[in-house]
Amino acid sequence: MRTIAFVWDNFGPMHADRCDAVARHFGKRADIVGIELGSQSATYDWNSEAGQLFRKVTLFPGRPVDGVPTWRRLRAILSACFRSGARDFFLCHYEHPATLFAAIVLRLCGRKVYVMGCSKFDDVKRYLRREIFKSLFYMPYHGGIGSHRRSTEYLEFLGVPAGRIEGGYNTLSLERIRQAAGAPLAPDGAPFVERRFTVIARFVPKKNLPVILQAYRLYRDSVAHPHKLDLLGSGPLESTLRAQVKELGLEDDVFFHGFLQAPEVAHRLAASLALLLPSVEEQFGNVVLEAQAMAVPVILSDNCGARDELIRTGVNGFVVEPDNPKGFAFFMRLLSQDEQLWADMCRASSLFVGKADAVRFAESVERLVEAQ
Repeated sequence: MRTIAFVWDNFGPMHADRCDAVARHFGKRADIVGIELGSQSATYDWNSEAGQLFRKVTLFPGRPVDGVPTWRRLRAILSACFRSGARDFFLCHYEHPATLFAAIVLRLCGRKVYVMGCSKFDDVKRYLRREIFKSLFYMPYHGGIGSHRRSTEYLEFLGVPAGRIEGGYNTLSLERIRQAAGAPLAPDGAPFVERRFTVIARFVPKKNLPVILQAYRLYRDSVAHPHKLDLLGSGPLESTLRAQVKELGLEDDVFFHGFLQAPEVAHRLAASLALLLPSVEEQFGNVVLEAQAMAVPVILSDNCGARDELIRTGVNGFVVEPDNPKGFAFFMRLLSQDEQLWADMCRASSLFVGKADAVRFAESVERLVEAQ
């Protein structure tokens, strides 16, 4: 039996989904090991997940890994990797020195190492010297798994062999989301008139939430019976956003719910009219996967990597420029006033939702490890 190991800083729900999917896909042909550096995340407040079908190892229990010195992190990663007995390693966070040195050591010891990530060239302004330097961090890898077209193209640009790049990194368990929601897929379930627009995001600058509040004000003032807006998340800009809501006179229409764990997010998406994601920088946009799992249309910015494969304007959602609140408001009004259009978009999600399932990630893993 071959052993395959996956290394992430922290295991959120989707990390466990992917490891479970790989374990289910390989069955008795492989033993799957998930190596988690810290049991807490410095970025997300989600609960660390154990999964059901794979062995999970936590290197630094009860803490995030960000404050751990590089040499301690490296020693712990290598120790866990060699104890796992794996021959194939999939590593995330290529940019951390500990990950780089671990990849180098594993490759020198005859192991196969693959990089995982969702970055794309247009995330931020790029500089030639920096990109050349960054490409050195990708040299130890035999191949990689990206998320979508722009992501896999960026991996190739950085030097990962073109024939050893697969997609499907950002995927999750559709079954988990649907079971947690405990409700039918849209357009069934919650009545159309009771559904709400939903934002699920950290309250940080790159999520561009002030634009959505501007858009919502334009939308609300243009219809007789506006749907409410729910904000799910937390972060340093919360007080600023609350002040903007008050300034725009939206206190009776916009609701803050704080950070919610995955089951509650799924439950609220099941009663949503549409997911809104206006990010100015978004490598992928995992919340789009959750919305797709419940057949909820998505209105998102063209910066979001998820739109490459999952969203088509006029089919199952709309793509808008991130600095265009009038555009967001226009499509919000269109969806909220045309129930038939909304229902058609919900049903059209079935054309794309297969690309969101973690089965796709498992198939990519198999193609890479079997190609040796």
